[in-house]
Amino acid sequence: MPSRPGEPAVTSQPPPRPAARSYDGEGIVVGFDAHRCLHAAECVRGLPAVFDVGRRPWIQPDSAPADEVADVIHRCPSGALQYHRTDGMPDEVPDVPTHVSLGADGVLHVRGDLEVATPYGPRHETRVMLCGCGATGNAPYCDHSGPCAGHG
Repeated sequence: MPSRPGEPAVTSQPPPRPAARSYDGEGIVVGFDAHRCLHAAECVRGLPAVFDVGRRPWIQPDSAPADEVADVIHRCPSGALQYHRTDGMPDEVPDVPTHVSLGADGVLHVRGDLEVATPYGPRHETRVMLCGCGATGNAPYCDHSGPCAGHG
């Protein structure tokens, strides 16, 4: 809708999403985006000393070596968990070649060197679960709010 002279412009852009919460450890910073977590539980099964949902804060990166934390985060299919190495080791290396699979619930699982178009602008990703039904509240990422909810 056009604005009148002297009025602020009206845009159809959504407001910026808050950044993922980060947890600083020795040699690694772990980021967590709750909007993208689909509770695959790879983290809590993989390193319960680091990832414990019954504890606050629930992520304690110093409870295991940074290499082990990075390995478990790489198993997170949704990309809700990410990491940045501060010990001179490389950040996550994308899978090559890029791999795309369709889950039984209609969710597209994608791993690789990705640029994902979002309502907030493009995002560089290495792991995502994209909505296949179009009914997500977190486009383009799946949040199991559509027909796929009965499968998750």
